[in-house]
Amino acid sequence: MADSGLNATAAALLGLLHEGPMTGGQLMSAAERKLGPFWTMTRSQVYRELPALADAGYVRLGKPGPRASQPYSISASGKRAFARWLSEPVTRDQMRNPVTLRVAFGKLHGRDQLAELYGAAEKQHSEALAEARDAAKDAAADGDTYGAAALNFAVQYHKAALSWLKSAPRA
Repeated sequence: MADSGLNATAAALLGLLHEGPMTGGQLMSAAERKLGPFWTMTRSQVYRELPALADAGYVRLGKPGPRASQPYSISASGKRAFARWLSEPVTRDQMRNPVTLRVAFGKLHGRDQLAELYGAAEKQHSEALAEARDAAKDAAADGDTYGAAALNFAVQYHKAALSWLKSAPRA
């Protein structure tokens, strides 16, 4: 099958637009709710991709609303491009974790500095774990089995990170 030409952000936006027309702000909210625990998108990425998707004919612009908000809806060619993207091979996962990067240089840290790093990371992962659990529970209650499964990845990720933090060397 032909390459979709979509980057992950563009594909995520098209996927979200399958739910119905949304403004950029609504897309950001939907992305945070449905994807945020395991995939991040910035506002600038969203607002950069939407005009490119419109230029490619993958989304249609609706009538401007209050405060010049512009709703977008997915077009038939956008649905085809998204379907092509879904069928493309997945690229290798690139893990980039700022805490583990710092731990890699742990011998250059002071004891207090490492303790502070670990404490902050444990707090962040504990909070993210609670949020991911709630989001997964909400998705399951809404009957979104696949969304719940993706959110459960975030649950397992944060559990693994917390487990690793407990075993990390303490200087």
